Amino acid sequence: MPTMMLDSPVAQRIGRMKGEILAHAMGQEVLGITGKQHNLDKNTGDTVIYRSFLPRGAALTNSTTINTISVDPNLHLAAEGVPPDADTLIARDVTVTIQQYACLYMYTDRVADMHEDDIPEEMITQTGERMGMVREMIRYGGLRGCTNRFYAGGTTRATVDQAIDLSILQAMCRSILANHGRVITRILSPSPDYGTSYVEASFLVFAHTDLESDIRKLPDFVPLAAYGQRTAVHENEIGSCDRFRFVLSPDLFKIPDSGAATGSTGLLSAATKVDIYPAIVVGMDAWGDLALRGRRSFAPIHQPASATDKSDPLGQRGYVGAKFYSAAFVQNDGWMSVLECGATNLTP
Repeated sequence: MPTMMLDSPVAQRIGRMKGEILAHAMGQEVLGITGKQHNLDKNTGDTVIYRSFLPRGAALTNSTTINTISVDPNLHLAAEGVPPDADTLIARDVTVTIQQYACLYMYTDRVADMHEDDIPEEMITQTGERMGMVREMIRYGGLRGCTNRFYAGGTTRATVDQAIDLSILQAMCRSILANHGRVITRILSPSPDYGTSYVEASFLVFAHTDLESDIRKLPDFVPLAAYGQRTAVHENEIGSCDRFRFVLSPDLFKIPDSGAATGSTGLLSAATKVDIYPAIVVGMDAWGDLALRGRRSFAPIHQPASATDKSDPLGQRGYVGAKFYSAAFVQNDGWMSVLECGATNLTP
């Protein structure tokens, strides 16, 4: 894990006017308001196998067939005195391996004693923010692995040449509903106790802030300011349209220069091809968030430079860090979907 050592490294401002510590960029966690929370008991290994049984008529082929239900009443007619043929169950297993994540900063007693800035305190702040974003990126990677995918204007990532629009969102909604997916009616509280709050039934759409302009142009879009009594699901929610509520974050990164040739598409591009933006549409219980029981929330660990032991008998080194266990996984690919689209270039 990377270590940052501060002996003299952050230049002091002695001899100059000392200004306040300015604000810095902070990551924004949004995905954690959804997802089914799972806990792994300690001392039980690092791998969990979750199991579900397919309904009658379903098959393990893909995200649609696992949710197919086929029941013909005529085939269930019972003859007098004759038992029906026995059927067998089909199991679907999802294997998840939890991983440990950590970061560590180090500073010296000289920094703690003589630096005019409170470096240890800033390290604690940075550790909390940094590990929060590590957790968000774990979730983003897990959700982007969904196999139920749609492509704006094309059939593959390399052929995407359009921005997000209502028709493709409705196609995604149709797919989720046809797979017996359900709208989200409750979300998780961002507090450590992970309580739930009830919200108006909808599908949540998580996407990059570069898509905001295109989303606001969707037909019958309702901005957050016009909600009235409705409660926002997250401070980053910008509004709703049809069955969808949109939550945006600049940290849900794009895939640059990966779509169709930019040409006259009017879409953003890092070079010559359309930049791809994943927009994740989530239904109830579509994905899972696995943590070690009792360790779901993490707190920075601070070992001050004044602490002494055999490895540091004079107390010259202090450490700030954090660690946690986590895994994010798709529970049912048919109950969510991922749209790959472009973003309109707003440059005049």
